[in-house]
Amino acid sequence: MDPSSDTWDFSPLISLWINRYYIYLGFAFGIGLWICFQIVTRKQDKNSQEKSIPKAAQDLMTNGYSSLHKKEVFVSGVKIFYGSQTGTAKEFATILAEAVTSLYLPVAVINLKEYDPDDNLVEEVTSKNVCAFLVATYTDGRPTESAEWFCKWLEEASNDFRFGKTYLKGMRYAVFGLGNSAYASHFNKVGKNVDKWLWMLGAHRVMTRGEGDCNVVKSKHGSIEADFRAWKTKFISQLQVLCKGEKKSCDGSCKKGKCESNQRSSEEMELGSHTQDGLHQRDPEEEEPFESSSEEESGTEDHQSLTSVVDVEDLGNIMNHVKKEKREKEQQEEKTGLFRNTVKNEASERRAMITPALREALTKQGYQLIGSHSGVKLCRWTKSMLRGRGGCYKHTFYGIESHRCMETTPSLACANKCVFCWRHHTNPVGTEWRWKMDQPEVILKEAIENHQNMIKQFKGVPGVKEERFKEGMTVKHCALSLVGEPIMYPEINRFLKLLHECKISSFLVTNAQFPVEIRNLKPVTQLYVSVDASTKDSLKKIDRPLFKDFWQRFLDSLKALAAKGVTYCGESSASSLTMANVPWHEEVVRFVRELVDLIPDYEIACEHEHSNCLLIAHKKFKIDREWWTWIDYNRFQELIQEYEDSGGSKTFSAEDYMAKTPHWALFGANERGFDPKDTRFQRKNKSKDISGC
Repeated sequence: MDPSSDTWDFSPLISLWINRYYIYLGFAFGIGLWICFQIVTRKQDKNSQEKSIPKAAQDLMTNGYSSLHKKEVFVSGVKIFYGSQTGTAKEFATILAEAVTSLYLPVAVINLKEYDPDDNLVEEVTSKNVCAFLVATYTDGRPTESAEWFCKWLEEASNDFRFGKTYLKGMRYAVFGLGNSAYASHFNKVGKNVDKWLWMLGAHRVMTRGEGDCNVVKSKHGSIEADFRAWKTKFISQLQVLCKGEKKSCDGSCKKGKCESNQRSSEEMELGSHTQDGLHQRDPEEEEPFESSSEEESGTEDHQSLTSVVDVEDLGNIMNHVKKEKREKEQQEEKTGLFRNTVKNEASERRAMITPALREALTKQGYQLIGSHSGVKLCRWTKSMLRGRGGCYKHTFYGIESHRCMETTPSLACANKCVFCWRHHTNPVGTEWRWKMDQPEVILKEAIENHQNMIKQFKGVPGVKEERFKEGMTVKHCALSLVGEPIMYPEINRFLKLLHECKISSFLVTNAQFPVEIRNLKPVTQLYVSVDASTKDSLKKIDRPLFKDFWQRFLDSLKALAAKGVTYCGESSASSLTMANVPWHEEVVRFVRELVDLIPDYEIACEHEHSNCLLIAHKKFKIDREWWTWIDYNRFQELIQEYEDSGGSKTFSAEDYMAKTPHWALFGANERGFDPKDTRFQRKNKSKDISGC
């Protein structure tokens, strides 16, 4: 305000108001410049920080192992397993671990002697680890002492249909074998077998097998150390490829150890799906189970199919092989013709049930064959209980000690060709006994001896309890449920009597096609009848029985069973094809609840979740609101002796030798059917059984 005047001058304010838009624009422009300055400054700071980081660390970040922004991990680590006798494989494992460490990957070196494949190997399916196996071949092509149990378990699992071809699907592995080509018949046999068995279980080979040779004359690189260095270099290179998640690993079909995966850019694929769910799809023709990196391995090229693409150089060898096979086939046909003529001339002589081909197949599957028609095999639950890891459902339901149970059969033959058959219909079938017959005394003696020999193999195995090992050498129970139809054996009653005389309880399973034999059966500790279907049509489709009157036989067998006074255990929930068809445990429980509602005087008594089964028992075994489904086996032996002494006139029932069921075995118990004294399986609700019991 002017002091000489009484009026105010608002012209400056008016001017600012009129030009306010220019002022706003100036402020906006200044703020924009400031933002741009900040962005440029931060970018320069970031670049300067990156320049200060070592190149190895930059590669580490680029490959996705460590980053400010979380990236997918394609390889979480490396596990190096070794089986060594003189220390060479162990030394190689240490060297390989140092090489892996340079890639900033976690690495673990594991002695196979201290490793439990039964519990831990399946974890590698989803672990995103790469497993390297360094295994030596010892005397006569056998594994070293430290790797003996691992190899035995792996071989049995690979030949056990209950594990299946996808058990280790998702696991990635590589094998380096140590051997001496001076022993040509079993050069690197252990390495080849481990490679093959892992592949058979669905694991994925990331590179061709390496073969170290102690024979410097024939060693591919001049010494076993040089052989290992060459393989190690390839392994580290392949590991880098896997870490980037850019290329497909070795497909296992490489010829003579020459990996062609890196040359086929059209077949490259990312491992994202593999690491996302732990599984990857395997092309049926993707890998060759007997793939070898050794040029001297016999039979590698001889087994190529003429329909596959082959080198012209190899065509002559293949054609020679075909001609050789044709000559051998003609010679075999001539021998067969002579044999048939001999059989016609000796028609009165019965043939052996176990043919040479069947003997070879069953032996490969772990069976110990007895005479001409019997067999014994060690159950996986026997192995489990020897190691304090729980027993099968028979232990939960009836008190059978799995580590003292012998699984056998006096007849490998059967009258059905069930779609879910364990043996895939390789065993003989028939509606009556038409083979040579061995005496029951011989069968039992050899069965016990073979069972004990198989138990002896567990001495020193990691986790085996000394007390149970000693107990396992004395057979206390016999499960006549291995395979085939035991009740077909004409001397089944004599065999049962011999078992009871040896104080061995009997657990007999039959397929409900021999009602007369069931009625004529002498006292047995437990008698099971398999009920695989509920209608005539479904039974025909599922069991594919040989008898034309199969349905009437089935009904008559159930009536004969009722007359024996045994406990009905409900309908079988066995799979007809694959594990994918097996119901979840919750589904089985729901089904059994509905079934019990339809059966008067029956209730659910026990549960064994791991085997995916429940026990339905008559209420007569429930005394004062407590279940008595277990068996007093000593009392049973006393009763069976009284029966024999009376000439069969003194009879007894199941109530006479029942015992109280422990709380942990009851339906709904927290233990889910596992004895709390044992190490429980780490399997939760949705468990599917591969027990086969």
